Amino acid sequence: MPELIPVNILIADRSYRLKIDVADEEVLRKTAALINDKITEFKTNFAGKDMQDYVSMVLLWFATEQKQSGNDMVKWNEAAAKLASLEKILDKGIEESL
Repeated sequence: MPELIPVNILIADRSYRLKIDVADEEVLRKTAALINDKITEFKTNFAGKDMQDYVSMVLLWFATEQKQSGNDMVKWNEAAAKLASLEKILDKGIEESL
């Protein structure tokens, strides 16, 4: 069983405490940084009512980028499964912090 380490990730001004495999830490941190950079970019260039608008824009950007990069459907389905898994981890982290 892989060793899980606790990490704090900040996305859209919210902190999430996650337990992840040591090997996944760098990718997770780079992904969170990319998400936050894109949120800042969208805040600068587009009007939005709240943070949810900007997070939605980033999600749409990510999905569009994946589609345009020529990835085949198998890779797209794998990415969707990984995003769903990440969403469950984030939901669990939110529940635990409440």
